[in-house]
Amino acid sequence: MLKSVVMKGLYLALLTAFFFSCQNTTPKANTWSSYHGGKDRNHYSELNEINPSNVVQLEPAWSFTTSSKGQMQMNPIVVDSMVYIIDASLRVYGLHAESGKEIWSYGAIFDHALSTSRGVSYWKSKKGEQRIFYTRNYELIALNALSGKPVKGFGVDGAVDIRKALPSMDKWVISNTPGTIFKDLIILPLRVSESEGAAKGNIIAFDTNTGAVVWTFETLPSFKDNPNVGGGNNWAGMSLDEEKELLYIPTGSASPDFYGANRIGKNEYANSVIALDANTGNYVWHFQTVHHDLWDRDLPAPPNLIQIEKEGKSIDALAQISKQGYVFLFDRANGTPIYDIEETEVPQSNIPNEISWETQPIPSKPKAFARQIDELKEAEIGMYSKRGDSLKKLFKSMIKQSYHPPDTSTVLLFPGYDGGGEWGGAAAVPDEGLLYVNSNEMAWELRIEKKEIANTAKGLYTRYCSSCHLDNFQGVPESGYPSLVNISERLTTEELHLLISNGKGRMPGFSQLPKEEIKAISRYVMGLEDGNAALNTIEPVTTYIHSGYQKFLDENGLPAINPPWGQLHAIDLNTATYKWSVPLGETPGIGETGTENYGGPLVTKNGLLFIAATKDGFIRAFDRHTGEVLWKYKLPYPAFASPSLYQYNNRSYLVIACGGEKLGTVAGDQIIAFALPQ
Repeated sequence: MLKSVVMKGLYLALLTAFFFSCQNTTPKANTWSSYHGGKDRNHYSELNEINPSNVVQLEPAWSFTTSSKGQMQMNPIVVDSMVYIIDASLRVYGLHAESGKEIWSYGAIFDHALSTSRGVSYWKSKKGEQRIFYTRNYELIALNALSGKPVKGFGVDGAVDIRKALPSMDKWVISNTPGTIFKDLIILPLRVSESEGAAKGNIIAFDTNTGAVVWTFETLPSFKDNPNVGGGNNWAGMSLDEEKELLYIPTGSASPDFYGANRIGKNEYANSVIALDANTGNYVWHFQTVHHDLWDRDLPAPPNLIQIEKEGKSIDALAQISKQGYVFLFDRANGTPIYDIEETEVPQSNIPNEISWETQPIPSKPKAFARQIDELKEAEIGMYSKRGDSLKKLFKSMIKQSYHPPDTSTVLLFPGYDGGGEWGGAAAVPDEGLLYVNSNEMAWELRIEKKEIANTAKGLYTRYCSSCHLDNFQGVPESGYPSLVNISERLTTEELHLLISNGKGRMPGFSQLPKEEIKAISRYVMGLEDGNAALNTIEPVTTYIHSGYQKFLDENGLPAINPPWGQLHAIDLNTATYKWSVPLGETPGIGETGTENYGGPLVTKNGLLFIAATKDGFIRAFDRHTGEVLWKYKLPYPAFASPSLYQYNNRSYLVIACGGEKLGTVAGDQIIAFALPQ
């Protein structure tokens, strides 16, 4: 028996060695080796086997079932014969590119993720060593790309605690977007809390060999010693011009999000595109797209690095999409706007101690790719409602001005909190100056409330939890914020402690809170105490709290504004004009209304655009020149993710992660690859 086991192990070892030897000596693949297809983040491929005339023949070629069900925002990467993916529980896999069969996996199957990952990074050393980098909660982990084993010489047993590179280790910080590889560096996006006391969102470069910190860039240097102000982080990923050795970093808002009395001023490098020397982290240029952000207008995706023609001159350009639905276009060498960006006077705050900024930058060209609140009319309200008059009355009562600061009266935020543009990003044909971007067109309600925060568990809940889960624990499920009612039937007290401390999915963690405060919140939410007992750990305070994330919906749960609710656009940045715009997604029983969408497009040189992203669960192929749908396929679960395209043994594969779960859809566990029939 022992001899049989040994011989089997030896056989597998020899087979693996042969497999990878062949892989390394005779590459057979056209790869997708970086997040969104390349460090220019253009979601672009020159593969031409699949074309507009035969795309209708696409069919499933292989599928893979992961170890856990749940949302996968992951964009697969492909190197040689391997497809690298990460599932809903943050388990990493190396799959064979032709069959989808598992070669290796790493991570605990039942260790539920505290965040959603958007993928992994690949690095090859000068000596030929290949590594996969990914983040699991607060750890940056290095794996051998061929075996899936942790790299012992990297950090401690293959892992680095990224919190050690920040001013305070007790604050919640994770990373869920792939890092950018430059030479022997990995520059890591960070996700931090958006509430008071969040961690600082410094930009950090780690050594790919050892895990040591090589350089750091502070995005909020004047708030360095203020523990109540954080954020200004890059969470969406970044782009790299390897020839110029310049790194382009989009950042989010300073925290807390909706009340900025403790962060007076423009807030430095928050809400900015920042260009840094990739070798040193030294500043080159920046442009701030929102001053003193009070609307959570984070830059949601990496910029696209493209070439455009303007007045007979070729320009290496950077196109940055925004939640507002704007495209900011710059000369990426020096940050000069290619089209005028106008500082426009905006309404000012009437909230005590809040000092909003008098102007906001608005591009003159191209026009916004999402409808704007100033354009929304009463006639566009309640198309599918039997209570249209009531909705119109409510609409009339709301504040409807672009960049109106949060108020104790309801401000209608349109585009909503999630955009406009979102983390899926835009695709581009870089040498043609063409940008393809999907947009959400959902209206959300924005309101802040003056709250007396007592030194009690109830006061802690009000400060940190009520904006998402409401004072009555009911949450806003239709907006993605679950109810906490009867949570004791779903979680133990200990599990809730862990959840509050570490976060999960969209929810940030509150690890900066003392254990006794986390315990007090847990017991209050569980109904084990009334929450009014005084705590010595906190001081009472009066402040303004976000009242909650609420979509503007009708009684059917449909958007109260008329469609389209999601669109797909083709923009010619050479002329700042639109080639076409079409609805993206279908609503059952209604038709092509467009829907909320999360995930980006993929565009090919030969005329195709692929995108899933919609709640209806289809993946579609469009003619990129006309916007016509050429093919669509009903996925096993909706794919809130961006697809990848690669070639192996002269056969092209379109691969996408189908995790569902978001927007109330069924949770899934499938990776599916499409190809033309053989």
